[in-house]
Amino acid sequence: MKILIACDKFKGSLTAPEACEAVASGISKTLGSDTVEMRQLPVADGGDGLALSLTTAGSGKWVTHQVSNALGQPIDAGYGIIESGRTAVIEMAEASGLAQLNATPLYPWKATTFGTGELILDAMDRGVEKIILGIGGSATNDGGTGMASAMGFQFLDKNGRVLDAIPTKLEKATSIVTPKNLNLPRFTVACDVTNPLLGPSGCTTIYGPQKGIIPDDLSRHEKRLAHLVGLTGDHGRTAADQPGAGAAGGLGFGCLVFFNARLVRGFDLVADILQLDEAVQWADLVITGEGKLDSQSCQGKAPHGVAQLAQRHGKSTAAFCGFLESRELEKEFGLVCEIRDPKLSIEENMRQGANHLRSAAAQFIAPLIFPST
Repeated sequence: MKILIACDKFKGSLTAPEACEAVASGISKTLGSDTVEMRQLPVADGGDGLALSLTTAGSGKWVTHQVSNALGQPIDAGYGIIESGRTAVIEMAEASGLAQLNATPLYPWKATTFGTGELILDAMDRGVEKIILGIGGSATNDGGTGMASAMGFQFLDKNGRVLDAIPTKLEKATSIVTPKNLNLPRFTVACDVTNPLLGPSGCTTIYGPQKGIIPDDLSRHEKRLAHLVGLTGDHGRTAADQPGAGAAGGLGFGCLVFFNARLVRGFDLVADILQLDEAVQWADLVITGEGKLDSQSCQGKAPHGVAQLAQRHGKSTAAFCGFLESRELEKEFGLVCEIRDPKLSIEENMRQGANHLRSAAAQFIAPLIFPST
């Protein structure tokens, strides 16, 4: 029996590699290591966990660098180096994400992707030829201008003076100067939303409130990004309408206009790099999972991608999760096991995540392999 374990993170509880290891440990406890052949392949989509999953799978190196968080405070952020140093895997959320602000009050007028640019510069200093950038979980709505500023792009006012606070003073910019001798690596951006930059489906309207933008300020933030589009000319106007331009507060747009990046669906990128299709064809049973399975899990999330791929190849599938919204999801994932203990608090369930997942895998693996038992 060949089992592929391809779990995503259990957010706040287990990383994707830890989740895969817990499932494998539980299976081994019940069946013994000689009964089945297992392969662990931690997965991700374009959100948090992308860098760690690809770095783990590629036996890469994890490095840390001090950068500024979205509000300019110093933090240590990590990213991966894979493919013998040729490729860096960076998540903008490591530097510019909501998770890095903890209990700090949100300040959307100041929030910047500058720290993401600092991570990119550090990777470039290490000589990488390609950067994979995951965008999601941002605390920003700056159109990538902070990132560009960190990379040496200058935003000038009407008198030709460099504006020293981007994006705070973005509305005063009348031109953008590209740094000389900018030798950029190739950029591939993992993006799991299709929002354009502006309009009723744009980043400000849809995602602005979660970043602290109050209703009375939505139109001003929209105008600020529209002003940025005007500064970037025809290229910017075309880029603003591209699906994904509105991802991460317009960072997708910034990557398009400043780096000439390629935006791709996060899971498709991960699946290609991990050679997931080959791994699925190898297996008899494919097990996936994440912290919460709900209606949004079927909208580009990694476990759903794993299950769809397995089903296309006629493979049996199953999933573990911390919380299951509806048994109807078993139509998409096969047998689903919810691992939480309803008698415990959410916090305690998350602390016990590894134990719960290990126990669930040990208990349910026999019925998965031998349905009649």
